[in-house]
Amino acid sequence: MEGSELVQEGIESALRVASFKPFSDFTDNHMHIDPINGEGIEAVKKFERAGGKFLFLVCKTTKDCGIELKNEKSFAQLFDFTVNLSKQINEKTGVKSFPVLGVHPAEFAAMCGKFSVSKALEIAEKAIDIAGRKISNREAVALGEIGRPHFEVEHEILEACNKLLEYAFEAAANLGCAVQLHTESITEKNFKEFRKLADSVSLDPRRVIKHYSPPLIKAAEGSGIFPSLIASKENIISARKESSRFLMESDYIDDLQRPGAVVGPKSVPKLSLQLLNEGIFTEEDLWKIHKDNVEEAYGIELP
Repeated sequence: MEGSELVQEGIESALRVASFKPFSDFTDNHMHIDPINGEGIEAVKKFERAGGKFLFLVCKTTKDCGIELKNEKSFAQLFDFTVNLSKQINEKTGVKSFPVLGVHPAEFAAMCGKFSVSKALEIAEKAIDIAGRKISNREAVALGEIGRPHFEVEHEILEACNKLLEYAFEAAANLGCAVQLHTESITEKNFKEFRKLADSVSLDPRRVIKHYSPPLIKAAEGSGIFPSLIASKENIISARKESSRFLMESDYIDDLQRPGAVVGPKSVPKLSLQLLNEGIFTEEDLWKIHKDNVEEAYGIELP
């Protein structure tokens, strides 16, 4: 790189840091909002008051939304519910939300028991098709959360989960969108597994986002996949020791029966500011984690 280019890059970096507003631009990469069983919009307002600006609204299950699960039309109702909730968030708060639509692995496992495994897979694949049409229409931005249950299931169900995951990856490749993964606790080996699956269907690995990722940032970076980490202090400090190439999330469930689970709606902005004040994060880190990485992973531009 020429000297003049280095100088220009340095100037642009300085200007970017100077223009960053740490109290208003924080992104929660994985949040559930539940106006039926939880705080609903009030939880989003708590996020906003803490400095939150953007959130990825991940749909819950049909049961959470009071929808009887009969077939793929039940998921169409769930996705409509989520998209409409996102619109309400955008209208009633200063937070911009982005819907993420899919079939939760726990719900899929339950479907395998309610129907047959083959029938459950047929319904779930049609649900992915419905979600894909909403992404094509720009009503949503990504597929998710989808993958494998975090608990043990029968081998036949696990195989069906893997088939559905491949189907979702292929759909994402065709749509050019991201996929949020829900899986068992993973290791470096699993990051390689998901990269191999992405390559097999020509999906950009950057569009694969491992929700609830361990702080294996270098392993994720080596695979091209983006890790998304729960906003706990120990977790994020451990991650930052490796790199700032990660996203942050609360995985807030918004259930009054489980208050504050997984962590509360204020956690992402609150912890980010705390780590900034303690000198663990720089403002450039905040810019990268809450904007640059988000835009790269989803292929979108934050307003």
